[in-house]
Amino acid sequence: MSTPAPPTDSDLNAQPFLERPLSRLLGTKSATPLAKLGLHTAHDLLHHHPRRYAEPGRLTDVTGLTEGEHVTVMAQVLSATTRTMRSRAGALFTVTVTDGNHPLTLAFFAKRAGALRIHEDKLRPGRVALFTGTVRDYRGERQLTHPDYIIIGEDAHDKAQALDEAARPIPIYPASASAPTWRIERAVATVLGQLRPEDLTDPLPTELRQRQHLLSAYDAMTKIHQPRTDTDWHSARHRFRVEEAFVIQCALVQRRHHNAHLQATPRTPHTGGLLDAFDARLPFTLTDGQRTVGTDIAADLTKAHPMQRLLQGDVGSGKTVIALRAMLQVIDAGGQAVLLAPTEVLATQHLATIRELLGPLASAGMLGATDNATSVVLLTGSLPTAQRRQALLDAASGAAGIIVGTHAVLSDNVSFADLGLVVVDEQHRFGVEQRDALRTRANTIPHMLVMTATPIPRTVAMTVFGDLDISTLNDMPAGRAGITTHVVPSTNDTWMNRVWARIREEIDAGRQAYVVCPRISDTTPEEQPTPQPTTDTLLDIPETTTTRTLTSVEETAQKLRDMPLFADIAIATLHGAMNATDKDHAMTTFAQHTTPILVATTVIEVGVNVPTASTMVILDADRFGISQLHQLRGRVGRGTDPGICLLVAPPDPQSLAHQRLTAVASTTDGFALAAMDLELRSEGDVLGAAQSGRASSLRHVRVIKDHDLILQARHDAQELIAQDPQLQGYPHLRDAINDYVGAEREEYLDRA
Repeated sequence: MSTPAPPTDSDLNAQPFLERPLSRLLGTKSATPLAKLGLHTAHDLLHHHPRRYAEPGRLTDVTGLTEGEHVTVMAQVLSATTRTMRSRAGALFTVTVTDGNHPLTLAFFAKRAGALRIHEDKLRPGRVALFTGTVRDYRGERQLTHPDYIIIGEDAHDKAQALDEAARPIPIYPASASAPTWRIERAVATVLGQLRPEDLTDPLPTELRQRQHLLSAYDAMTKIHQPRTDTDWHSARHRFRVEEAFVIQCALVQRRHHNAHLQATPRTPHTGGLLDAFDARLPFTLTDGQRTVGTDIAADLTKAHPMQRLLQGDVGSGKTVIALRAMLQVIDAGGQAVLLAPTEVLATQHLATIRELLGPLASAGMLGATDNATSVVLLTGSLPTAQRRQALLDAASGAAGIIVGTHAVLSDNVSFADLGLVVVDEQHRFGVEQRDALRTRANTIPHMLVMTATPIPRTVAMTVFGDLDISTLNDMPAGRAGITTHVVPSTNDTWMNRVWARIREEIDAGRQAYVVCPRISDTTPEEQPTPQPTTDTLLDIPETTTTRTLTSVEETAQKLRDMPLFADIAIATLHGAMNATDKDHAMTTFAQHTTPILVATTVIEVGVNVPTASTMVILDADRFGISQLHQLRGRVGRGTDPGICLLVAPPDPQSLAHQRLTAVASTTDGFALAAMDLELRSEGDVLGAAQSGRASSLRHVRVIKDHDLILQARHDAQELIAQDPQLQGYPHLRDAINDYVGAEREEYLDRA
């Protein structure tokens, strides 16, 4: 096979400017470090907007620098000395810089003193520079070794440029060691100098831009990268916020408009059916919230287009009962329901809960079953062959009214007699092709109910963006005793001894305890992603990626078994690497009170229901996010006994991790915690877990801060799409939606 010829100059010149590779526009040497940041084309670079702007003359507070961080600081040179090293050959150039109050040391090494002269000439006392490097601790002092730097007002081609640079806001970009912020700035300047207004298409309708007095696309791009005043970058950012919110809203409104025309089978309630029988045998009274939400869902199921509803409620608010009532309504109307769970442990728990709630109503074909009983089956990847074959047969024949399972339910060999409802645990991820596989195996598109136990940032974002019909459970079932939460410093032996003693006291009182660890064993990574530091910062310092050894399930379980305090106590383990049989055995023995202590990873995060479990200890709690901590502690205090959650972590009051732990300890309101999570972190990828490597699809919009802007964008999008559903008159907007809602985000829209 012949090798294709490389592109010629005419081929590259024929490319739209924004698609041209940076290797051509900047040269390979300059483009290579940018590629490591995911910047390959002019479009990539120009849309790599500054994170913030440094004020001319304002120095960085260096007191918060953390060892191991890659940082950018603005500081003034205080003193500089060169000396020959005693311990080894070579010379050392030491520079002391200051933020005006506190010193920071810079160190440059060379084989001979002459090689350091270039730094001596530039880093003279009194000069202000941006320094970037990794923070090290040297003899108790913070130090940057061989930092890259740029002298403010000096590294310019002429005096006029120097004066201009010294007076205007300084853009600070998300950067790396090989591509510091000022090199990105220079690359942007080179590309921006070649950009013409006609190279940028504007997705915003002219009438909207004029009505809101927004910058043009070209002016906004210029001013966000090269502002001459603070007003410039403020107005540019506002323009990009409006654009981003409007494009997303148009995508969501279009999706909703499309879904409104899809066909679904109405599932009308039947008097005297399973649902009525279930309600009659419920041992408790539904809360007002459960009744209201249940009425809304019941009405949705009677419609001829598919329900798309998010059911959100705090941990323990009774979502499972609501979902089960919806499933029974569908079964009464001749259909089937699928409940998708993210893990086999949770699927098994859902199965047990549903069978317990239904009792003889879930025993079709068995002795003692009622006449109108249905069958509830489990379908997971690790089922024994005979059991799996029977589950597949029951689903295909219609004998099973409810199929509970994991991603195995989405396999090609799974078929249904009449799939009417899909209930999805919010944490379960499945793609557009998999979702379509379910839809194509139904006579019409099934209704969909997405549940979330705690509004994680993405869910809160989607709530504000309003793509789904939202049902919220705000009240809690009667009889719950509540949970108290405390932060425990892991370095305090006295407190840690008290943690283990408290577990023993709870066990002696007839209760049980979870101990959660971030790892399975000393040789395995953490089971869940943890907050990661940003690559570059100015004026605020991100938390560090710690190098300490994190606790593991196997190590902790053995440690507890070796403690005299627990010599007579059975201790079980549970984690994602165990086979299904062992997982089921671990959960069964714990649920039956045979095992008082369960040491586990976050596989017990959602759905696990053991009313006698009163205590949860989360080790290395600083490695988990707010919503995850809240969901974990929701496993205790589910009965009549009060629950206690102990968040164990190294004390570090200045870190974001400590703020997270304090927030969780301060309230049990999951919705309030989700809002805090948004403030401390970011919204995440609002339109889904992007697989392109980007951390977030939100570049400018902040869901809480920009709430009013988002609502206005939604109103504008609804007006526009009501007039032109296919956006035939707005090709640039249509292209922007297609570009923004790529395959990865399409997955989330379709799922939602």
